[in-house]
Amino acid sequence: MEVTNPICAQFENSSSRCPANRAFGLRLGLYMLLTCSISISVFGNLCMIISISHFQQLHSPTNFLILSLATTDLFLGLFIMPYSMVRSIEKCWLFGNSFCKIHYAFDLTLSTISIYHLCLIAIDRFYAICDPLHYPTKITIPVIKRLLIFCWSIPVIFSLGVVISNSHISGVKEYEILVTCFSLCPITFNKLWAIIIFFICFFVPGSIMVGIYIKIFLVCRRHIKMLKNITGDTKQISSQISNKKDRKAAKKLGILMSVFLTCWLPIFTTLLIDPFLNFSTPEIMFEIFNWFSYINSTFNPLLYGFLYPWFRKAVKYILLGNICDPHSCTNSLFTDN
Repeated sequence: MEVTNPICAQFENSSSRCPANRAFGLRLGLYMLLTCSISISVFGNLCMIISISHFQQLHSPTNFLILSLATTDLFLGLFIMPYSMVRSIEKCWLFGNSFCKIHYAFDLTLSTISIYHLCLIAIDRFYAICDPLHYPTKITIPVIKRLLIFCWSIPVIFSLGVVISNSHISGVKEYEILVTCFSLCPITFNKLWAIIIFFICFFVPGSIMVGIYIKIFLVCRRHIKMLKNITGDTKQISSQISNKKDRKAAKKLGILMSVFLTCWLPIFTTLLIDPFLNFSTPEIMFEIFNWFSYINSTFNPLLYGFLYPWFRKAVKYILLGNICDPHSCTNSLFTDN
């Protein structure tokens, strides 16, 4: 084959070729597994969007945050994850250099938006649990709108600016070779942008989330201690009920933080240290950690939706086609029928 690109002259036998394919059985199994994850992400987040949009009873500040999060995760499932699935399994980028940059930019953008939403939801829960008397006046629909504008605009400007300007790969000579000569679309940041991305996209919002959930946990523990000091049969019963609720809340917070850290910490830690290791991280490790982050979009509708009875009831309405009833939007989802 005649080499037309001078950059690839020294890779004459590799130009525009992909690495050797995996065994058919392994590829089929991976396609089935990742397609299942993508399907759950799309279906779960779509159900969340329809439920909150359709039922008037769910039109609250908290649920509007969850609605926006579900929209972000739906976009990830529809427009990012399928192409990443092909790249991961085939070990090759089949969609052209230009679309590689587009995919790269929107992947970073939507992932950052999703993390920022989780941070906003943590802030919302902090005021709802730790300052319930002032919550209705502090967390209003106009406040939520301003927070969502910030949550969407900042990651869009930041992420698209970084990728379009190519500043994230400045000084990384190997990147152009991998893209042009080996038909790859690797996740790559130079040392400077690896540090910036780690702090802006993960460390800062993640630290806020951890701090808030620790504060909420301590408040719940303080409530338990206060109620234990109350005497009287009626108050003792109330104390036991509150104790059970607080333990359940603490358990739920532990699950939320465990899933968040499990999904996002590996990939951001790898992105941070990889440039300082001369980009020696194995490709398969990158792909596995990257899919951990995608799977967070699969877990989000489960964690913020299926844990609540009203969402399970809303899904039942959707699957049975009852939402086609023009009066179904006023149905109650918080009472048993």
